[in-house]
Amino acid sequence: MTTLVDRLVPVHQRKPFGELRETLDLGTGDLTSKLGGFLSMLILSALIATAGILNDSTATVIGAMIIAPLATPIQGMALAIVSSRYDMLRSSFLWFLVGLALAILTGILLAFAVADPVELTTNSQVVGRTSPNLLDMVAAVATGLAGALGMCRKDLGSILPGVAISISLIPPLAVVGVCAGVGQWSYAVGALVLFLCNVVAMIVAGSVVFTLAGHRHTARGEDRSSRKVVRLIAVLSLLIAVPLTVNTWMIYLSAETRQTVSAWLGSTPGSKVTGMQWHGKGVIVSIQTPTGDTPDTSSLHHELEENDLPSFLEVTLEVTPANEIVVER
Repeated sequence: MTTLVDRLVPVHQRKPFGELRETLDLGTGDLTSKLGGFLSMLILSALIATAGILNDSTATVIGAMIIAPLATPIQGMALAIVSSRYDMLRSSFLWFLVGLALAILTGILLAFAVADPVELTTNSQVVGRTSPNLLDMVAAVATGLAGALGMCRKDLGSILPGVAISISLIPPLAVVGVCAGVGQWSYAVGALVLFLCNVVAMIVAGSVVFTLAGHRHTARGEDRSSRKVVRLIAVLSLLIAVPLTVNTWMIYLSAETRQTVSAWLGSTPGSKVTGMQWHGKGVIVSIQTPTGDTPDTSSLHHELEENDLPSFLEVTLEVTPANEIVVER
């Protein structure tokens, strides 16, 4: 174990605690400079992210990720937990909340640019951040480990821009704001869950790396508070893992149902599945056929059973004819 730790965080490459705290603690040192830089970069990154999302521009959103400073207070909370610095934990959490609120507010204020709220349902920058699954949490933990290693090792500082791109912080908050601003609450909640998943993963991963780097410290009167925070993070991790697991299962069921219905429609040329939507404990499958007629649904029922889809899953077909309109010239 010691050999593995020495390879991950070599003693001669470890940053001292004082240097790490100076970088991550927004409540100490040159406060005017730190907070001015944090707030200005946060607002700018939120504006860029929101504009990129509304324009469905991946390049613009990536630019917002690179300059977003929200990872600083999050990693600061991880270091504060490991080192039992309650004052640092309080300060980091405060500025984390400020950053969260400003990013969401920016999205709400720019939501006026959305002419039709339905447009968000086809925006790849929105859709890709509103249905998180367990793989998102795996990616978040891995990115959190990489970010913490890059922060506490002297020779890995160059990876931090890549880490900033990998972890999704400001863009989901921008999606929360925009979707909330136009009343698309289900999308807003989905993006918020993705954000919280990334935050918890970063704190857990950062706590592990900072502990391995030797920054664990027990201060009189503060160790109990630190343990309470650790337990709280464990509970939050569980609370986030549950909806992610459910959503992953729903994505799997959707894919299997779509594939089964598409195969069933294969006997009717010109027919296709055009959309799917969850409703209660069932899924509504929108299909399009040349005449509006469908094959025998009893065969579909048999195919659903053969593919081991749960019996309680209600599959409703919404059929529309494939009307063709010829424009005379």
